[in-house]
Amino acid sequence: MSFRNSVKKIIPSGLFPAIEPYGHLLEAVIFNILYGFPAKHMKVIGVTGTNGKTSTTYMIHRMLNEAGYHVGMMTTVGFGVGSNITPQIHHMTNVGVPELMRRLKTMKKQGVEWLVLETTSHALAQNRIWGVPYSVAVMTNVTHEHLDYHKTFERYRDAKRKLFKLANANQQGLRTGIINAEDPSAELFASDIATKITYGIDKGDLRATNVDLKPSGSSYMAVIGDNRYDIRCNLPGSFNIYNSLAAVAAGRVVGLTKDQIERGIAALEGVEGRMTRIDEGQDYDVIVDFAHTPDSFEKLFKDLRPVVKGKLIVMFGSAGRRDEAKRAVQGELAGRYADEVVITEEDDRDIDGLAIIDQIAGGAESAGKVRDRDLFLVHDRTEAIKFAVNRAKAGDTILLLGKGHEKTIERADGEHAWDEIATAHSAIYSRK
Repeated sequence: MSFRNSVKKIIPSGLFPAIEPYGHLLEAVIFNILYGFPAKHMKVIGVTGTNGKTSTTYMIHRMLNEAGYHVGMMTTVGFGVGSNITPQIHHMTNVGVPELMRRLKTMKKQGVEWLVLETTSHALAQNRIWGVPYSVAVMTNVTHEHLDYHKTFERYRDAKRKLFKLANANQQGLRTGIINAEDPSAELFASDIATKITYGIDKGDLRATNVDLKPSGSSYMAVIGDNRYDIRCNLPGSFNIYNSLAAVAAGRVVGLTKDQIERGIAALEGVEGRMTRIDEGQDYDVIVDFAHTPDSFEKLFKDLRPVVKGKLIVMFGSAGRRDEAKRAVQGELAGRYADEVVITEEDDRDIDGLAIIDQIAGGAESAGKVRDRDLFLVHDRTEAIKFAVNRAKAGDTILLLGKGHEKTIERADGEHAWDEIATAHSAIYSRK
């Protein structure tokens, strides 16, 4: 039985929702004591935001690793030390407190000096990261997400602001915030920390100039004051310019040289399930990406739409027991930008999957899509991938969105093994 379930048994059920965050806090205090405060002497860079957290975390980790630091990392995709990264199986970014403490203790034994920790609004709101001494806080962006839990955007945003307040309170840390200057919440985050670096393309202390955006990635000049950095980012999409700028800023805060920053970002070839191209020698493009929010959809579609030679075919779903409000919005965005939309399952859990895809379809129809003409509902995800692949012609681009790196899919009868990348390879190969 878990610690939280043990607490539930002795607390009246009507009171538990009100004290739940404090239950997590108590759990964090107890397990920190049991494991000897394993993160105590680590310098921790926390990365939060709605989109781009994982890619930014990977960039910072790779940059520090290439510079010779003994650095650990925990993200939605994987965790580990140096180049020894283990895939993350759980459908969560920040694991439960006991598992977090075990991982931190293992890293402590390995002599980790820096830790780059992707940090979610849930973990911050629930105090699950109590005892982690954040030194630097990074904000990528804050848009519509997780309102099923936080209820309002303001509560969601303010949960993320806690990361900056924690870093600011760490008297032994660098007490520095790295903030997307173009995000509407930038000033609020800046008010929570003593020292800050803002970044962006059009505004900020650190800016990207002379941008050359290609399907394979981007190159640009990062400028801050009199300093210039020649950046090559191998992760495609304009949003990864922002993510790499955040990494440049983190490198400056840590004290890396110009060469270390430039080489470190260029060294990252890709992140599993993040704009991952599936190549079986076919004459159409297939890309797997974790995008699952309205904001990430719109940014991705805006980047790809102008460069797609043929049709843009988009396949995705929306998770059960998660933010329902975004479903129709995602459908509308896909309907507006894509030539064809295939709607499927994405972790239905115990919710009626057909009802979920019907909600999404309503949004696509509001953008002009018509069922069985350019809007298709294929509930089984494997069959949906095959369906999308079989509709593609030379020059077309297929986007498979929402699962990315995840190794399980959650249905009413529990978790099932899943591999979006392998499934896509198989569908392409079978068609040939």
